[in-house]
Amino acid sequence: MSTELDAERMMRYDANRKSVLVAYVLWFFLGWFGLHRIYLGRIGSGIAMLVLHGLSWLTHFILIGFLGFGILGLWWLIDALLIPGMARVYNNRLIDELARS
Repeated sequence: MSTELDAERMMRYDANRKSVLVAYVLWFFLGWFGLHRIYLGRIGSGIAMLVLHGLSWLTHFILIGFLGFGILGLWWLIDALLIPGMARVYNNRLIDELARS
């Protein structure tokens, strides 16, 4: 019985874990929109990036938006270093949830 439960937990983990490679692909192509953060379970900061991106586009014609784009660019570059840790935290949290069930 225990091996069946362990096998089920492993299958659920494999189905729900987050890949660092997928996160980097999202970061590279759609990182300005914060989709890599949403993928990794950081929904609040992902939405904040998306809103900042939209506001920057709306205000770029009065030159204020370029400040927002600069902030996003710096945030985007820093996230390149943080992605492995964010994926590890998400996957460890998933392991803890599956162990309790």
